[in-house]
Amino acid sequence: MMITPSPAVAGHRITQTLGLVRGNTIRARHVGKDILAGFRNIVGGEVSEYTKMMAESREQALDRMIAEAEEAGADAIVNLRFATSYVMGSASEILAYGDAVRLEKEPEVTGF
Repeated sequence: MMITPSPAVAGHRITQTLGLVRGNTIRARHVGKDILAGFRNIVGGEVSEYTKMMAESREQALDRMIAEAEEAGADAIVNLRFATSYVMGSASEILAYGDAVRLEKEPEVTGF
């Protein structure tokens, strides 16, 4: 499955747009990780506990979006975007969304 934030895929022509596909997850912080992050806040630096959690959340949202696109018969997802929103004090939603499309490879131009 090709995925791009661009509205097109190089070397391919979009033959059919199948519609919006999306995947999301809502993750809550863990109290133990909050304590570690609090210490990191005092001394400075990257809060790696949250970085890892957000990376895992993005991957899960992408996987769910891809599954929805495959179910629709898509070859690719164009116009990929991510959004995040606050759900409650210790939880956030990550949403991945884009346009599911079918592609056709463009013929190679020769003779130049």
